[in-house]
Amino acid sequence: MVGAHQPGEAVFKSILPEDVDWKPFPAFPPSARLAVLVGDPTQAGPYLTRVKVPSGVKLMPHRHPEDRIYTVISGVFYIGLGDRFEAEDLKAHPPGAVVVLPGNTWHFHWAKSGEYVTQITAIGPLGMEYKEVQDDPRRAAQSSSRTQRQTGSPTR
Repeated sequence: MVGAHQPGEAVFKSILPEDVDWKPFPAFPPSARLAVLVGDPTQAGPYLTRVKVPSGVKLMPHRHPEDRIYTVISGVFYIGLGDRFEAEDLKAHPPGAVVVLPGNTWHFHWAKSGEYVTQITAIGPLGMEYKEVQDDPRRAAQSSSRTQRQTGSPTR
C-alpha cells in the first residue's frame, strides 16, 4: 500500500542540468543563484535545491533552523563552522562529497578556488539568519528600497 506523496513527488519527472532554473535569492550575495528542484522550501515538507556560487564569493557566518544535507555537484565547496569567518577553518569538499549540517549550526562558505554547485536536501521551511546583520544581503536591499522611496530615484 502506497501512502500519500510528498509535495512535488506525486508524478515521475526528470530534471536535466540544462533545465535547472537558476534565480537570485534575496538572502544570498547578488551573484549567487538558487534553483528549486523538488518541493517548496517556503513550506513545511521536504525540498531539494541547488546553489551556485561564483568564484571568490563569500557567504558570511549564518545558520539555518533546518537540518541539511549538502552534496557537492561541481567545483570545490569550502565550508567552515563557527560564528566568525576564519579562512583557516574552511574545509574543502570535492565533487561527490556529502556534508551533513545540523540545524542552527553557525557556518560560512567561500568559493575560494572557483565556482561551486551544491545540492541541498532538507525539510522546510528554509530559514537563513546571518550572525551579523550587516552581512545579510536582504538588509542592503531594504536600505536601497527605503532610499529610493525617500528620494524617488534609484541609489548609485
